[in-house]
Amino acid sequence: MAIIITDECINCGACEPECPNTAIYEGADDWRYSDGTSLTGEVVLPNGKKVNADESQEPISDEIYFISPDKCTECMGFHEEPQCAAVCPVDCCIPDEDHVESEEVLLAKQRFMHPEE
Repeated sequence: MAIIITDECINCGACEPECPNTAIYEGADDWRYSDGTSLTGEVVLPNGKKVNADESQEPISDEIYFISPDKCTECMGFHEEPQCAAVCPVDCCIPDEDHVESEEVLLAKQRFMHPEE
């Protein structure tokens, strides 16, 4: 499953540079599927969603840091545990019950975004 940042977030930004998928963004910032990945142009995500990886996406939160669930792999394929949760000083990076994914799905998503790794 993806990780979500709860409203206990203090906007310290410790999590953002730790994400190997560049899935964490500051509140109110637009984001792209291409940020920090090998994705470019028109792509079909592993979940079947068609997107243009280079187009700006609406912020998921205007107030606090947020994680794009389509890009979050819980750091599978990179680290043993989600790095955002490991560095969060207020423990607000938690599993997102609305985006439950198996280890197999998370690893496939990681390989899709980073085929050369």
